[in-house]
Amino acid sequence: MTGSDASPSDTPADSPAVSPSAPSSGTPAFRLAYVPGVTPSKWVRVWNERLPDVPLALLAVTPAEAFGALREGAADAGLVRLPVDRDDLSAIPLYTETTVVVIPKDHLLAAAEEVTAEDLAEELVLHPLDDTLGWERPPGRPANERPETTADAIELVAAGVGLLAVPQSLARLHHRKDLTYRTLTEVPQSRVALSWAAADEAPDLVEEFIGIVRGRTVNSTRGRRAEAQKGQKQPKKEQKPTRSGKPGAGSRTGGRPAAARKGGGKGGGSGRGKGGKPRGRS
Repeated sequence: MTGSDASPSDTPADSPAVSPSAPSSGTPAFRLAYVPGVTPSKWVRVWNERLPDVPLALLAVTPAEAFGALREGAADAGLVRLPVDRDDLSAIPLYTETTVVVIPKDHLLAAAEEVTAEDLAEELVLHPLDDTLGWERPPGRPANERPETTADAIELVAAGVGLLAVPQSLARLHHRKDLTYRTLTEVPQSRVALSWAAADEAPDLVEEFIGIVRGRTVNSTRGRRAEAQKGQKQPKKEQKPTRSGKPGAGSRTGGRPAAARKGGGKGGGSGRGKGGKPRGRS
């Protein structure tokens, strides 16, 4: 995959290795929704290592269901595809996926290492209703009807009816022996994000998961713990006594009497003149 951030693990084709777990009675759980193609397995393993006393329940949802689950409180957070409505949801982008075109193995384009949008100009390209790439219409010739789901579109490609452009993880998820895919350039890409219901600040468990997906270590002071430390008052350092507390403070001579500095005051001194000679009488 491409993008500024790395995707989780190696993005296996199948569903996450971690199955949805039912929390024990009375134990608070963190409920994580995820859309097809996203594999939270790596992050779930880290969660179980760091918070073994807090069960993580996985909830598989369709792209159409994902945001409703967050708004209605059915899930505490979700691994979704952008864009996200920022009016009532918060989100942080995680990674960007490579876009591929799914084709029959015996198709002419299977001989190429990658395909451009222009290469699809004469091809029938399907545009399912649950499209995740966010374009108004794919390159190529449009079909008379749009398949309802990506899974339906895959079946049509296998039947020799058109091609399909999708994020690479969805091509892997719907893998078939009679189909293959090639990287598709010059087209939109899908970005995966972590999202949760908007609030003044993220709930504690959501903050914990944010730290995990961002790669923070157990001892990291970023996030909520750092803010807590900022609020703590630091002990005042012991101040050294100032020169004002010493006799003669503020004097460069250490407080010596003025007479001593000048060699004697008026009417005082040894009565000797310059060079130590006695002064003459007038």
